[in-house]
Amino acid sequence: MSRVDHATFPAGRRGTGHRARAAGADRPTAAARAVTRTLSDDPLGGTVRRTVLPSGLRVLTEAIPAMRSVSFGIWVAVGSRDETGPQSGAAHFLEHLLFKGTHKRTALDISAEIEAVGGETNAFTTKEYTCYYARVLDEDLPLAIDVMCDLVADSLIEAADVETERGVILEEIAMHDDEPGDEVHDIFARAVYGDHPLGRLISGTEETVTPMTRRQIQGFYRKRYVAPQIVVAAAGNLDHATVVKLVRQALRDTPLDTEPASPAPQRANRPAVRTRSATTVVEPKETEQAHVILGCPGIDRLDERRFALGVLNNVLGGGMSSRLFQEIREQRGLAYSVYSYASQYADSGLFAVYAGCAPGKVDEVLELARAELRRVAADGLTGAEVARGKGMSKGSFVLGLEDTGSRMSRLAKGELLYGELMPVDELLSRVDAVTVDDVNTLAAELLSRPMSLAVVGPFGEGDFPG
Repeated sequence: MSRVDHATFPAGRRGTGHRARAAGADRPTAAARAVTRTLSDDPLGGTVRRTVLPSGLRVLTEAIPAMRSVSFGIWVAVGSRDETGPQSGAAHFLEHLLFKGTHKRTALDISAEIEAVGGETNAFTTKEYTCYYARVLDEDLPLAIDVMCDLVADSLIEAADVETERGVILEEIAMHDDEPGDEVHDIFARAVYGDHPLGRLISGTEETVTPMTRRQIQGFYRKRYVAPQIVVAAAGNLDHATVVKLVRQALRDTPLDTEPASPAPQRANRPAVRTRSATTVVEPKETEQAHVILGCPGIDRLDERRFALGVLNNVLGGGMSSRLFQEIREQRGLAYSVYSYASQYADSGLFAVYAGCAPGKVDEVLELARAELRRVAADGLTGAEVARGKGMSKGSFVLGLEDTGSRMSRLAKGELLYGELMPVDELLSRVDAVTVDDVNTLAAELLSRPMSLAVVGPFGEGDFPG
């Protein structure tokens, strides 16, 4: 269920006007009433409204009458980076356990009630937030709200379920270790961040998950899952006032039905996370294919250069027409998969190039990747390349809004991660405003940074001298 969010394109930024205020700006009134505001009536979407409940919990919806479905999600501003070392894996462990039963429902009830109407539920944990979601027909939204609010607010966390899910999670960790193409990303994060929580596995390790107790998980749950840290988001054929009413009913008399409070502020982006000096980390494995990541610290998600970074990433390694793909795969046939990506957090970021190739071709692939990074840092991109990269950014963003799930995610991420929801037209304008100089100035700085290397394959540390 866990995943790392390798977002390469921003969902919003700080701003003014009709966009949402920064999280925490809405104070409960003396009478502790809910505060509702219309954020946008976007011609490329639907009407977006936001309500702050007296408890500090926020509800955002996008009404899209043309749809016959609704995606409903509960997003908690808690992820693996909020754990101490001994707690590593607690957020992910908890994500599993919340589906195991509440005072009102068994684990079977939770799944059967949604599946009986053809709906689906799932969840995922990232380094900075956890999401629980359901997708149902519009007429079944009341059921989805009741079930999802119940499991997030009032899970039992039974001792027997802890033991059952511990086994499941240990199997998940073992399965992950058998997927070197996934494992190499975690090794790269550890190479850059070291012992910082951003460098740890979202799932935790066998050493941290095995001794974790019900008491520890229950304590993490009740301390972290509080109303001001939660955003409820829904998109599809819905009525905002009805959604708010149903959420309030579902949370009544639960631990999330609390005294008046303000929404929690978004994560601070200062001070920036300290990263390690460039290093090489090799995980020796007798694999048929070698997996390598070459990269460096990037920029945080509120950095104004993130739009230029999206364009740079597209041209360098974001598609089949990208420089890396054309040079390494199309022209030389050295790798099946090669791409670049950017990960952005509140106070840090990563930029990296991944390639999967035959072990005997690793040196050549790495040299070509390094040469391309040096070339772009020194000479920049052309005007035609920047124009293509901007088109890719705009197209992928708009096309990504064609289902209710992505629209629901956009609402929640805008609120939790950026403190606002940037209108689609403005976001596209921000991409259009990126200049060749913007991209090339960023490339010169970013791609000249010392690069760390992560490798999974039949190698030793001495095979990759600095």
